[in-house]
Amino acid sequence: MNAQEARATIAAQTKELVYSVNATLAGRNLTAIRPILRRIDSTGAEPHWFSELHDKHRLPNLDGKTVGSVIEKLTVCSLEKFILKDCMQLSVNPAKGIDIPELDLGIKSPSTNFCTSEPFFSAYDRLLGNESDALILLTNYQSAKNDKRNFNLHIIDARYLKGSEIADQKLCAVAKNVRKAFANDSAALQTLFRFIAYVNQGDWEANALLKLLEGDFSSGNVASIVDSVMEDGMKKNRKERHPDRMILQEVFDRLLKVKECIPAGDAVVRAVDSWVVSNLADSARYPSPNELKRLMVSPLDGKIGMSFALQWRYNFSSVFPQHRKGE
Repeated sequence: MNAQEARATIAAQTKELVYSVNATLAGRNLTAIRPILRRIDSTGAEPHWFSELHDKHRLPNLDGKTVGSVIEKLTVCSLEKFILKDCMQLSVNPAKGIDIPELDLGIKSPSTNFCTSEPFFSAYDRLLGNESDALILLTNYQSAKNDKRNFNLHIIDARYLKGSEIADQKLCAVAKNVRKAFANDSAALQTLFRFIAYVNQGDWEANALLKLLEGDFSSGNVASIVDSVMEDGMKKNRKERHPDRMILQEVFDRLLKVKECIPAGDAVVRAVDSWVVSNLADSARYPSPNELKRLMVSPLDGKIGMSFALQWRYNFSSVFPQHRKGE
């Protein structure tokens, strides 16, 4: 069995994997996985938490970072022993940038806040996703950690995501739309991709410009969207009690210029370029030739939310909708 075949097997058996990992988290099947745990642990022995898991059938109350390491190791053990049936010898090596190098497969274990933080490399990851697929294992850590006497950690649900799917769902849809609309204008596409990759979705003007990129670029449609967002902005201003948080008239004026210019598509491109220059100066770069080539052929099928500061913040709530509160 090669890595590609192994990944296909894992993708098809995520329910079985959840069952196997949860069995080990409850202190079962530990004899079967003990040799694997010893092999993959840096000490060559069972991890420090193993004895309590073995004797009391639960983990000690661990911090979030340690829990992530525990989930990784028990997942690797379950994959090797129960899913792949000892066809491959696996290891855990996140320091190399991929959690299970033999499979070219990552493991992410958000809790019911649905978020994880990851190293930031390029803003274009928001659109292109990861180079490797990943298992997303949703845990109950947020509730389990509050019980100091009985830490019953388990996996609630799991998803297998392709690397390209570990990208921002909304921004990928916008990028796909502009790629089609400006297919013959490479310069415009580079400008638009730069804006989409670096956009701050907490900025009102940026969100207004994103709305312009979601539809077609006919003058009538652009004018309609500008009218709609202007109305929303004015309503916001009427409700806002703090002058510093009101939308400035100059922002409205810039949107009106987009509405008035012909052709509308060119006006939108100029507007998003101006936003990047004004808000990010030299910190936002155009896509490299390789990134541009990938953006032109990528499925742009992101399924999660992504925001960034010093690190990426991945939000997996969209792939686990049934586990969100109130649903």
